[in-house]
Amino acid sequence: MTTDYHAMWQELGLNMPQHDTLMAALPAIFGNVYLGQPQRPQGMGYYDFVVSEIHGLRVKELVDHKAKGGKVFGNFCVYVPEEVILAAGGVAVGLCGGADFSVPVAEQLLPRNTCALIKSAVGFKLGGTCPYFQVSDLIVGETTCDGKKKTWEILDEYVPTYVMDLPNSRTEADRALWIGELKRFVDKVEAVTGNRVTTESLGDAVQLVNRKRAALQRLFDLRKARPSPISGLDALLPVQISFYDDPVRFTQKLDELCNELEERVRAGRGVAPASARRILYSGTPMPIPFWTIASLIEATGAVLVAEESCTGTRLLAGGQTAMPGGGLAAQLAALANRQLQTNCACFTPNDGRTDDILRMVDEYQADGVIHFSLSFCAPYNLEAVRVRQALQKAGVPVLVLDGDYSEEQAGQLKTRIEAFVETL
Repeated sequence: MTTDYHAMWQELGLNMPQHDTLMAALPAIFGNVYLGQPQRPQGMGYYDFVVSEIHGLRVKELVDHKAKGGKVFGNFCVYVPEEVILAAGGVAVGLCGGADFSVPVAEQLLPRNTCALIKSAVGFKLGGTCPYFQVSDLIVGETTCDGKKKTWEILDEYVPTYVMDLPNSRTEADRALWIGELKRFVDKVEAVTGNRVTTESLGDAVQLVNRKRAALQRLFDLRKARPSPISGLDALLPVQISFYDDPVRFTQKLDELCNELEERVRAGRGVAPASARRILYSGTPMPIPFWTIASLIEATGAVLVAEESCTGTRLLAGGQTAMPGGGLAAQLAALANRQLQTNCACFTPNDGRTDDILRMVDEYQADGVIHFSLSFCAPYNLEAVRVRQALQKAGVPVLVLDGDYSEEQAGQLKTRIEAFVETL
């Protein structure tokens, strides 16, 4: 029996007519994209359930957490340290974005020539259609692009927003700056939660997040097999949900899925023939419910084998966070060292990102790379120039695209993706 969450949504102050419209549309969109896929692993049933309850059960858990005195921190970026939030007894959740539904609301305030991710996220808040915005005690932003920098100033007028100042490079001076930002963030989290971040609590949080990261790494390693044991669409879903779900439950369920995928690999079973073209995605992240690129790629008969993005391997950059002795300062330095290995397009120089893409082409046996940037996303659109040059020099077929979340854009992308896969 489906639970009715309308009373909870009303208490959170959602715009009920608009939210009901969104909730009515999402099941059909998800069903059309996901549920007709052949050879789906049984373990995907959990993630299908999570999507069906995406504004329900998880939000109820967060409301219950707040009722007990806990705090919720909404965020958009892998550079916001979940470990620090957990160490203070808080919960970190990803915020709504990735849908064209909320963009018209944002365009009443923001310039139209702003990237779709920013407009989508702000529109969800202004339109009152994202319960994760409503349940958050603090929004944590970061300076990964100029658009976000200025957006946080605007968003702060509607919801308390804190900004972490990410350096533009990764010299020793920049590393010291980021360690200072982590220390400043610890102070802010302690002030919001009323709890101390201790050596012991941060150590426990690091171990918890390390286990989650290890499960995600296991998923990506299994995707290197030929034939691929899971579609790119299905593999994308756990990564997207990792930003929302309870970390202990998420890790358990993902390990169960990976156990099933290991059995498939041993048996030589795949979701497509071993001869299917293998595509590597590179570019801007793909938050729920932006499944367009993955869906278009696999509709051609190709398999999406990995994503070089923040909803992909960039989320796992640096491996496990070290567990040093020496107190809280040493722990924060170790956390900074791991985070600064994430090759965000905001950094200059950023040769590590092109090195990552070339390495992934070999490791995942990719036949070609599709690089997608959101329109008006200057860092990724400009960095696509060097990505294309590096891949062409290495003799790797590459298609560079840009677009937004609209259905109209999807039609144009479909034509170009089909033509690219045919050339392979």
